Amino acid sequence: MDTVKSMVYPGRIIIIGTAPAGQRVVLYSITGRSPSSQARRLEIDKQAGSIFVKPTDEETLKTGNPDLLVYPAVICKAGAIAVSNGKQTGDVAKLIAATAEPVEVLLKSLALWEYEPDAPNFTPRISGCVTKGSALSVLKRAADGSVIRNLFTVPVIAGKGSLVSTYTGENANPLPSFTGEPKEVAIAWATADEAAEGLYAALGPKAGGDDFRVTAAAVYMAADGTVTMSVKNRHK
Repeated sequence: MDTVKSMVYPGRIIIIGTAPAGQRVVLYSITGRSPSSQARRLEIDKQAGSIFVKPTDEETLKTGNPDLLVYPAVICKAGAIAVSNGKQTGDVAKLIAATAEPVEVLLKSLALWEYEPDAPNFTPRISGCVTKGSALSVLKRAADGSVIRNLFTVPVIAGKGSLVSTYTGENANPLPSFTGEPKEVAIAWATADEAAEGLYAALGPKAGGDDFRVTAAAVYMAADGTVTMSVKNRHK
């Protein structure tokens, strides 16, 4: 997790990869600078097979844009997983299936989506899915205001994952959007509980810096489609 540790402010992170024992892995985390971004937590709905971003304080949340702050982060169904940093998770989930082509799922489900309307940052929409393979997507703003659509296939290598984030990790104004290809990261944790705790710890403040952590989640899917989920929240 050296890549994560090096980021002062990554915004939101998606990591898709494979655990040492072969389980498919999806990791998700949120960091926040504003009170409205901090006023959130992740909640697991086991019956729905989902993880939702929920407010911890409704009034504080309203000081931001609730439409961009509250959403389903992870949806699991039919031996597949959808994940994103916004309400587009629902559209990705409509097309996922264990036999689906992951890049095709993201291409079709995100066709009508673009970057977030939060000037001056214009936060990228990051998304991913796990089906018979895995893929990641980054929708970001071009200099002329159009949408740059990047799709990436995630290799299946035990103990490895691919990371995308909304920002580069620099704490600046405006926040610089993620660039380039997904970053390779190690996935050393055997369980979802260990992974959620480990990702949250990796996001910890640098020496003398602010603690921007909000929450972290981990989803592990076994070969038979069985899913285990875990979250680590800063705020109750």
